[in-house]
Amino acid sequence: MSDTSSPTAERLTTALAGRRLEGAARLALLPGWITLLATSVVVTVVGTEIPLSIQLAPLFLSVLLLGLPHGAVDHLVTPRARGTGLTARSLAEVGLVYALLGGGYAVVWFLSPAAAFVFFILLTWFHWGQGDVHPLRELVGVTHVRGPGGTALTALVRGGAPMLVPLVAFPGEYRRVAEWIVGVVDPGAVGALDPFFTTEARLLVAVVYGSLVVTALGLGWIRASNTRPWRIDAAETGLLVVFFATVPPLLAIGLYFCFWHSLRHIVRFLLLDDRIAASVDDGAVVAPMARFARDAAPLTALSLVFAVALYLLLPGAAADPGSLMGVYLVFIAVLTLPHVAFVSVLDYYDGFWR
Repeated sequence: MSDTSSPTAERLTTALAGRRLEGAARLALLPGWITLLATSVVVTVVGTEIPLSIQLAPLFLSVLLLGLPHGAVDHLVTPRARGTGLTARSLAEVGLVYALLGGGYAVVWFLSPAAAFVFFILLTWFHWGQGDVHPLRELVGVTHVRGPGGTALTALVRGGAPMLVPLVAFPGEYRRVAEWIVGVVDPGAVGALDPFFTTEARLLVAVVYGSLVVTALGLGWIRASNTRPWRIDAAETGLLVVFFATVPPLLAIGLYFCFWHSLRHIVRFLLLDDRIAASVDDGAVVAPMARFARDAAPLTALSLVFAVALYLLLPGAAADPGSLMGVYLVFIAVLTLPHVAFVSVLDYYDGFWR
């Protein structure tokens, strides 16, 4: 499948050809831009000593607000991408993928939580980078993110901002989150992660990631046939780096998860339905988002049942905020692996890696 034959490409490859963001691009991009920029400014003014309750609020809200629900429509992704209806077979396929991948990964958490945590970081690095490829190509209209090499480089840069920059800028808080997550399984296992928090390791991360950013933007400038989309790509990359370098990680990840990553995936999902896509292109917001909420509600509710079951099974789980956040992030990790599989199906249909 060529790049221009994907369902949304035909409608949206010139979405930013004018001076005004079109409906789909506005819905997917503007909330994230405003949230990240405004938060960076506020934190610069008030400082990073923000109460833990405020830092945790977006992550806890993501249980119902965009975050967890954005993956609760995976059962509809493949049928809509194929243009077929939801069937018992398609539901069974989704259940099998989640049981095998999610269940297998859950077992790894119980056997080796430190290794599972490292894999979670790498998986999220890939997935959050993967999630930015679609809006860049089909909403912003970039021409320099193409082929396996260009796509991989862009994904590494975009996903690296939330996963790597906080490690360099806020190592103590990053390790605290690792303690929460690993600690709900085995509090003593977090010591295996200490080599990642040394000054030498963080300096290496900064050099490697900085080189990736410079290379991606430099090659993008050379390959871009239109400099305006490239400037949007560069501005977004700069915003992500500044945001995660200045905003405390817990607050930064929660806001990014809801208003950047999840919202972009939701818009991509909405565009799979031609009728909904037409209303989104025309600037509708309430009706498409209400439709998404209705589609996501059943599996979001089911997910909460499994989250409670996981809380009861994890030996280190407690009722304090850190422990509850650790349980939630382990649960998100288990769901992310099969979710990545279904997002990769969309990428395959859209020819992003070919």
